Amino acid sequence: MKADDINHITVIGSGTMGNGICHVFSLHGYKVNMVDVDQGALDRALVTIRKNMERQLKKETITEEQMNAALANITPGIDISVAEDSQLVIEAIYENLEVKMEIFQKLDKICLPDAILASNTSSLPITKLAGMTHRADRVIGMHFMNPVPMMKLVELIRGIATTDETSNTITELAVKLGKIPVEVNDYPGFIANRILMPMINEAVFALMEGVAKEEAIDTVMKLGMAHPMGPLTLADFIGLDVCLAILEVLYEGYGDPKYRPCPLLRKMVQAGYLGRKTGRGFYKYD
Repeated sequence: MKADDINHITVIGSGTMGNGICHVFSLHGYKVNMVDVDQGALDRALVTIRKNMERQLKKETITEEQMNAALANITPGIDISVAEDSQLVIEAIYENLEVKMEIFQKLDKICLPDAILASNTSSLPITKLAGMTHRADRVIGMHFMNPVPMMKLVELIRGIATTDETSNTITELAVKLGKIPVEVNDYPGFIANRILMPMINEAVFALMEGVAKEEAIDTVMKLGMAHPMGPLTLADFIGLDVCLAILEVLYEGYGDPKYRPCPLLRKMVQAGYLGRKTGRGFYKYD
């Protein structure tokens, strides 16, 4: 299958990443099924997509005609079987390996024989997900960055059985979406989170040990390293629960103590201080 053969996709999950992926594909003319188990989540996702497109319209990066066409391209639903006619299915649920494995097992039975199955996982093993199917050669990681409509990078993760044909197809597709694909191999955390999460974790250790306050740590990284936002602000944006889950994948996957999650990070997650989405993380949010 070539990238030009793909015109109908299904995205499993309508959260921050899922609705962002739907947003981008629909704007580029693809018919998109957006699937979630909760109708309320789907309704909220459609509102979010519309708001984000209206923001693009206001900035004159898209026209009203493009926005309306894109919104018409998205079909929400709660039944995973709608994926049966898609040439590409992208799983974009929360980072839970067991649930993802179940989804891939179901998709393998439902989907077209030559359909490509992708995961937006930011750290979990593509090879293990592929092992749940009879098409391991057509399973790949397609890790978009948040916010999806704005960020150019897509990490493309090859499992041990992913073929050149599959990788080339998804590479071409990413370029058609206006993204910059970077191919990496299937190791815990891939590249982005293998480097990013230890930095965030070290910033939390520095805070816990009293080296400096939150604002000071973030300011040093912004002004000294030219980062657009400090590591603690970024952690709040990502979600502290997500950061902890990825660090645990790294710690378990490599068995190296340098990936050990900071106790303060673990304590904050236990307290429900997850960052922007709960109104409190390292900072407080209205």
